[in-house]
Amino acid sequence: MIRKILLIFVISQGLFGWAQALKFKVILDAGHGGKDFGAVYHGSIEKNIALKTALKVGEILEKDPQIEVVYTRKSDVFVELQQRANIANKSKGSIFVSMHCNANKNEGAAGNETYVMGITRNAANLAVAKHENEVVSLEADYKIKYDGYDPKSPESVIGINILQEEYLDQSIELADKVQQFFTKKTSNKNRGVKQAGFLVLRQITMPRVLIEMGFISNKQEGAFLNSTVGQNKLAEAIAGSIINYKKEFFASNKPSKATPVVVADKKVETPEVKEKPLVKQVLKPVAHSTKGIVFKVQISASPSDLDPTAVDFKGLYPIFKEPAGKLFKYYFAQEKKYDVIEKKLEEAKKKGFESAFVVAYKDGKKISVSEATKIK
Repeated sequence: MIRKILLIFVISQGLFGWAQALKFKVILDAGHGGKDFGAVYHGSIEKNIALKTALKVGEILEKDPQIEVVYTRKSDVFVELQQRANIANKSKGSIFVSMHCNANKNEGAAGNETYVMGITRNAANLAVAKHENEVVSLEADYKIKYDGYDPKSPESVIGINILQEEYLDQSIELADKVQQFFTKKTSNKNRGVKQAGFLVLRQITMPRVLIEMGFISNKQEGAFLNSTVGQNKLAEAIAGSIINYKKEFFASNKPSKATPVVVADKKVETPEVKEKPLVKQVLKPVAHSTKGIVFKVQISASPSDLDPTAVDFKGLYPIFKEPAGKLFKYYFAQEKKYDVIEKKLEEAKKKGFESAFVVAYKDGKKISVSEATKIK
């Protein structure tokens, strides 16, 4: 009897831990705080708007039992940029979302925009990044912490070291969804998805975006940002985009119908599989399948136009390349069945592509994975 109780306890604890691991973890970062007020115009203060909106986003997300929310701050306190990154990375988050308000000397400027980490020489984008990065001057030894960064120098923004390029494409996907939901929930101008060098995003090892929810310097838009109605609409848009992103890119985290059972003291021998030489892969190029439902594993996105047979892909075959604006997306395998592509995803991750994820197409058009798995 005691043995049965122990067995049930062990199984229940294992299932509980497994269920916890399946959670989609969202890091919500309310910009500025404490002695760092951010932008202040017409009686509106950026740090307060960012915090109130972030808490509202979290409140919506926490209603989903499969989502766990981690905050970099939940009150009016000053949190260094490096500490925000530390919180995100130590929490092993799924995504990082930083919320801010924009400002411009031209008080007629209006609209929302979402940034991903990247190098830019666009003057407007540089100005936004320079403004948000100025907070480092409130930190002790900031030049040591941030590799000699000078908040007064535009060249420092250009020169920020960018880590984890493999998350760029997922960051762009998330940013695009944020902008789409802003358009659905508000009548404010959609200024699109942009790239710039933000210190708060620099060392975060997951898909990450920085949202400029609107211009606090614009009297009318600033009043909207500072109002409960405005913050509710913004929170609904941001939370909606996150939930939509989760449904599309984290469907593979759902438990399969056939859950493997681990039997104690039973050794399973795995036959050694030899990789095909890359030179042989060149001889048999595979065309993109455009009929019906097709699943692929996206392994990277890069501004570099790489040869699909290059050593960068560590022996994975076949590799497909697809241009996407200024980027090239790289995919591994194409399968009709979801359970088969899951195995391919596991293979890609074992090869070192830890940020790989499954994407789906119907008759050559991209659709969400959750939608594709429902189609028979």
